[in-house]
This record gives sequence, C-alpha cells and structure tokens, in this order.
Amino acid sequence: QVQLVESGGGLVQAGGSLRLSCAASGRPFGTYTRGWFRQAPGKEREFVAAITRSGGSTQYADSVKGRFTISGDNAKNTVYLQMNSLKPEDTAVYYCAAGRQAGLGWSPERYDYWGQGTQVIVSS
Repeated sequence: QVQLVESGGGLVQAGGSLRLSCAASGRPFGTYTRGWFRQAPGKEREFVAAITRSGGSTQYADSVKGRFTISGDNAKNTVYLQMNSLKPEDTAVYYCAAGRQAGLGWSPERYDYWGQGTQVIVSS
C-alpha cells in the first residue's frame, strides 16, 4: 500500500502559477502509475495528468495541455504538478492518485490510492 499527501494549493490570480506536490509513504512511488485529478464544486472528478512508473511518458487533459506539467522524483517519492497560466476554471480540489496498473490512464477507476486533496482557487 501507499499513502499520499498533497500540498502546495492556495489562492492565486489568473495568469499565475502554482506547484502541487504529492508525497508518498509506504511502497516506493515509482512502482505505481501516478496521476492528478481535480473536482470543482458540483462537478465530477476529472482527469488532469498522469505519468508512468519510469517517468518516461506523460498524458494530459486537453484543458491543461501546454499549461500544466507533471513530473516525478522517485528518489524523493514525490510527484509534482506545475501549473502555469492558471485560469479561474482551474479552481478545484486537486487529488493525487496512484495506480498499480502499468501504463497511462485517464479513468479514476485505474487508480487504487488517493490523497485527501488540496484546494486551488484562481481569482479573476
């Protein structure tokens, strides 16, 4: 098993940047596919980005492509989400997730472990 703790959320103006971190404890984080999801009030949880176990491949939702970057540091058991050019529609609770299945995936069902979430608010 692995436990996930997100950090780095906060309030930022539109056009600004934030970097989210997700620290893992338990099994080595590099043995899992890692992903970021978000959930805005009244909406379903949606995929944001994912990275493979090796870190060699990444996948992004169209809404964040070119603005967000997912990366992993297996030595630190941490995955990051660098968010640039933030928009008010990026406001949501952001969740880190880890999945035992190999390969990338956008479906929440592919992920087995979840963090508690960190709030991101982008003001206009």
